[in-house]
Amino acid sequence: MAKNYADTAKAVLKHIGGESNISHLEHCSTRLRFTIADSGKVDRDALKSTPGVMGVVGSGNQCQVVIGNDVIEVYDELLKLGSFEGGNAAPPSTEKKKFGAMVLDFIVGIFQPLVPAIAGAGILKALLSLLALIGVMDADGAWYRVLFQAADSALYFLPILVAVTMSTKLNCNRLVAVASVGALILPGMTSLITEGVTLWGMQVENIAYSYQVFPAILSVALLYFVEKFVTKISPKPIRVFFVPLVCFAVVIPITLLILGPLGFTVGQWLTTVILFLYERLGWIAVALLAAILPFMIATGMHKAFVPYAVSSITEMGAEVLYMPASLAHNISEGGACFAVALRTKDTDVRSAAISAGISAIFGITEPALYGVTLQNKRALAGVVIGSFFGGLTVGLAGLRAFVAMGPGLAGMAMFVDTENSMNIVWAFVGFGVAIAVSFIATMILYRDNKIQTTDVTKHAGNGGPISSPLEGMLIPLKDVKDEVFSAGVLGEGMAVIPESGELYAPADATIDTVFDSKHAISMVCDNGAELLLHVGLETVKLNGKHFEPQVKNGDKVKAGQLIMKFDIEALKEEGFDVVTPVIITNADNYDFKQSETGSVKTGETIFDLKRKGA
Repeated sequence: MAKNYADTAKAVLKHIGGESNISHLEHCSTRLRFTIADSGKVDRDALKSTPGVMGVVGSGNQCQVVIGNDVIEVYDELLKLGSFEGGNAAPPSTEKKKFGAMVLDFIVGIFQPLVPAIAGAGILKALLSLLALIGVMDADGAWYRVLFQAADSALYFLPILVAVTMSTKLNCNRLVAVASVGALILPGMTSLITEGVTLWGMQVENIAYSYQVFPAILSVALLYFVEKFVTKISPKPIRVFFVPLVCFAVVIPITLLILGPLGFTVGQWLTTVILFLYERLGWIAVALLAAILPFMIATGMHKAFVPYAVSSITEMGAEVLYMPASLAHNISEGGACFAVALRTKDTDVRSAAISAGISAIFGITEPALYGVTLQNKRALAGVVIGSFFGGLTVGLAGLRAFVAMGPGLAGMAMFVDTENSMNIVWAFVGFGVAIAVSFIATMILYRDNKIQTTDVTKHAGNGGPISSPLEGMLIPLKDVKDEVFSAGVLGEGMAVIPESGELYAPADATIDTVFDSKHAISMVCDNGAELLLHVGLETVKLNGKHFEPQVKNGDKVKAGQLIMKFDIEALKEEGFDVVTPVIITNADNYDFKQSETGSVKTGETIFDLKRKGA
């Protein structure tokens, strides 16, 4: 059946709060990225249930709607519905946001838009090098030289690209920003600096600003404040030329004397720190990073690596940690999806898994991550195992990446090293290890989430009540301080802040899995609901300490039966949040009513489920 992108776009626009609630809209390879004026107007639950939407993540005034491979089509339909480029920055969010998170969001907002240009140019250069290496092209030929210079332009003029993204983020004059930063790489200015020039009694350092990012960031930051101040004091009739005039006269000299050298030093320092850690931790760092990337991506933490990757490649020409680890993870997502497609009995899941697996193999993992592997812990385990061993392989080989992009089959040229022909060979070896190990592990571990019922038991899956497994305070899932739960990535539900350390079965059920770390239990209820009870946040780190499950895999339990004891006071003393999400992982199959929030006793109904169409 043909997908209706227009309907998806209309629904997204409605549930995001309408055109007036959108300060900025852009898209990446799988997500619509909104800057929101009022986050209280965003209906996340409705967004997640919109056909064509795979998930919703974000916080504060940032909202990302995961679409998958159809993101461009939905984005194009959204552009037909309104104008979302309004030049005003979003009003400050009323939600409390940590300073570190705001800084990271700001920095990523500068670097993320650079990736397509850098990736396209980098891959073109890598392909040219590969073709020259195998003798298909002549490195001294005109065609090769023209294309190589064309590809080099995105990297050479990186300071100007940064000026565009930085000025957009700060909402200052883009063209003045471009001209100010462009002055640093003018041939005449470069010659002047090389010959030696003194300003205000100070010697200008001889620095080549092409390929640099941090000097441009600091330069535009200064421009923002100068422009803002001069605009206030300048007579309105002369603002059109007077403000840029003062900006040029102030910003460029200060950048040459102070900010440029400082930014250059910051870039070198960042690369030095990462390389220091890499040298100390070595290949195991790549393996560990690859293994935890699924969870980092799900919570948005992976974005912290974007500035480092761009800086590392532009500063020293290669990157040795994040891109190799991403290769192992991306390909493992594909291998796990292909295994799911073979093992599942659900035709919808099979179709989604095949499509998502192909996307992951080509470097786009969101469809696999949000659509398949995060929905099934066994498939996710296969990804983690494949990622670790794939990361171990490329880490031991010292794999180097030369392009900042999502690694995949289409971009393997990013690992072409003209000085080491084995680099790309090891990239393909890591590719093979990741896909093989994740495929095999998932084939062994995977089980369908959906209950396979016969006509005799079909009625039992029509829904029914789900009671609270704990005594305490019932809160909305959106208030849980973990975006994997609050964003509904694992399913719908509520959460309980417990008053005691006893967890009871919320319905008659069969225990599906008691997690090895003992902090969580999943079960299949007789009424058809599939539940995940997750005691505390980040408690997986305890490896079972303070938890005593009273059941094992396959046990039949009755509603109200004690299924786990845990030391709630010990958890609190060690600094863990004891809030316990109660997740319906197959919520899409049901219409259900939720209980009012507030005090709740064990056994009180918190959900009343009714199977859709029943």
